[in-house]
Amino acid sequence: MWSRMNRAAEEFYSRLLQEFDEEKKGICKDPFIYEADVQVKLIGKGQPNPLKNILNENDVVFILEKVPLEREETSHVEELQSEETAVSDFSTGENVGPLALPVGRARQLIGLYTMAHNPNMTHLKINQPVTALPPLWVRCDSSDPEGTCWLGAEPIATNNSITGIDLYVVSCKADKSYSINLEDLKNSHKKRHHLSTVTARGFAQYELLKSTALDDTVPTSQTTITLDISWSPVDEILQIPPLSSTATLNIKVESGDPRSPLNRLHRELKFLLVLADGLRTGVTEWPAPLEAKSAVELVQEFLNDLNKLDGFGDSTKKDTETVKHDSAAFDRSIECLFTVRGDLDFAEQLWCKMSSSVISYQDLVKCFTLVIQSLQCGDIQPWLHSGSNSLLSKLIYQSYHGTMDTVSLSGTLPVQMLLEIGLDKLKKDYISFFIGQELASLNHLEYFISPSVDIQEQVDRVQKLHHILEIIVSCKLFIKPQHELLFSLTQSCIKYYKQNPLDEQHIFQLPVRPTAVKNLYQSEKPQKWRVEINSGQKKVKTVWQLSDSLPVDHLNCHKPDFSDLTLNSSLEERISFTNMVTCSQVHFK
Repeated sequence: MWSRMNRAAEEFYSRLLQEFDEEKKGICKDPFIYEADVQVKLIGKGQPNPLKNILNENDVVFILEKVPLEREETSHVEELQSEETAVSDFSTGENVGPLALPVGRARQLIGLYTMAHNPNMTHLKINQPVTALPPLWVRCDSSDPEGTCWLGAEPIATNNSITGIDLYVVSCKADKSYSINLEDLKNSHKKRHHLSTVTARGFAQYELLKSTALDDTVPTSQTTITLDISWSPVDEILQIPPLSSTATLNIKVESGDPRSPLNRLHRELKFLLVLADGLRTGVTEWPAPLEAKSAVELVQEFLNDLNKLDGFGDSTKKDTETVKHDSAAFDRSIECLFTVRGDLDFAEQLWCKMSSSVISYQDLVKCFTLVIQSLQCGDIQPWLHSGSNSLLSKLIYQSYHGTMDTVSLSGTLPVQMLLEIGLDKLKKDYISFFIGQELASLNHLEYFISPSVDIQEQVDRVQKLHHILEIIVSCKLFIKPQHELLFSLTQSCIKYYKQNPLDEQHIFQLPVRPTAVKNLYQSEKPQKWRVEINSGQKKVKTVWQLSDSLPVDHLNCHKPDFSDLTLNSSLEERISFTNMVTCSQVHFK
């Protein structure tokens, strides 16, 4: 038996070391299978880590879980499973996410990992000194009375020598009632690690905004805004974070929510992207029109109206009001984006007409033919904002002097002409907002609005600018921060997008003073509350956490139906999930 265990430890360590060495060389590989029933993943630093919800870990780790099986294999395998293994049942055949191993199997794997790292096990065929591997964590099926959902192990290294190992046990339970005492947690930690003094650090997370689905036909937006607060010392379980805490806003905003005041602007952006794709690929997927009248009818009526105004294209009232960054002015500026800017020039008005009605390439050609004919005949002499480099603008400027270049409306040229005036219009929309609200200067925005790069890159940068606007407007509407916080957030987003591609899944973090956001959390229940007890050693800690959602993605724990609860039902009546993390140390020397 011992020889078989020794051989298993050697083979297990060798396979993990090979995977670790390849990861350090930058070789990305798929998970590998160990002994037919275990799938091993090496999670790199910065990659999504399943332990983050419990331990806030974000380092390189090995994650071990049960090998996923095809649905048709399930029935046969279930007959062979022991009663313990069957707890990880997935007999529905549905995609239930990661699968857990029986607790007994997890302990065996942790034992092999520990043996291989023990420098006293010199009879093992492992090169000395033993190379310390990343921590190893095993998903467990909670089949034991303690509800163990994770087992973990991490070598203790001193001066490049392995002197021991930290062993972790994570339990998870769902219960409407929970009773825990902070002093009991402290005393338990002291006793386990033979300590006289400990410190307690608190953490709370508040969900300030989470989008919900409108109906089954509209996907739920991934927009979330949370507030993370940490502090020390902790006075009691579920303590409200004091004003001396450290607080950070975490902001992730997905563009395009139909309930957003920016919905109209986002629709224009989507049409711009359609044109850019058409210009790049030669195939344009025209969206459904928003107008009952055809594009040609709308443009003809527009030109007729201008002709009645003696040819000068000022058919909109100029809005010259200076916008201040007080709350009412901010709301008005959002309303302007929701409607239409008050100083649209001829090309911008033409864009508004055509972007909501053009449904074919033929529409595009006919509309621009009408415009060019009106310019050539002198029926209109529309005004334009300065600074435009679009082909249509050049033709308009030429028409002022009675001579115009001949333009052949064929190929991709009509698509490019509409794309150019759309870019100009959206850039001015964003400039109007950010400068009007004193959130950025033209110098700050130069990267996003510069015409000196090719047109596809201009579209990419305008898309980034729109995402920044979505972030700022979402924060203003839902958490109403002070102007200095909005300014800092804007600058942070600008800096990020000057260096990175568009990423609507990116979480922007903004440090804030608790006094500035106290009204957002002091009377609210946290989504997650955690206390960590230690004695100065970062890895040796006891953690207790309460959360309103299951923090472990491989357990089949579900909340009961709360449909019978009234609106006034207390959150304490609802089921909560408690996690306990304990650590034990084994010293080899």
